[in-house]
Amino acid sequence: MKHDFLYSVEREYNASMATVWAAWAEAAALQEWYHPTDLLNVPNTAQSDVRVGGRWSIAVDVPQYNMQAFFYGLYTAVEELKLLEHTMCYTQSAEAFAAMDDNAPNHKVVVNFEDRGGKTWVKFSQFGEMPAEQIPQTRAGMESYFDSLGEFLAE
Repeated sequence: MKHDFLYSVEREYNASMATVWAAWAEAAALQEWYHPTDLLNVPNTAQSDVRVGGRWSIAVDVPQYNMQAFFYGLYTAVEELKLLEHTMCYTQSAEAFAAMDDNAPNHKVVVNFEDRGGKTWVKFSQFGEMPAEQIPQTRAGMESYFDSLGEFLAE
């Protein structure tokens, strides 16, 4: 699969590296925040086995379009407190989500972390194939995910 650079989103949070890492690495935390600010996750869909070859998944409920968006993949590189890299498959089919075919078309996601003396910087980069006109909307969506992360960390 071709994995061209699509976009990145970065943000600095007023939270420790350990707290921000846990928000990305622990399934219970992902279940709470990994969604756009105006949506919620489908209950009990988050998983995160943070090791190379481990699985991650989450589903987002999108009631305005009467659908659910399912995301899943495998971790391909993990450097604790520094880097998470994984594949990202997308489907709107609950059956395909349950099957989690790792050979399905996917994107590559790289999440970088940096300790900034009590604050933590995070950069999310997505690589893959996507029509150019969809990239700004997808990037804006991830900005909203980062807003949700900020709200989660502030609690």
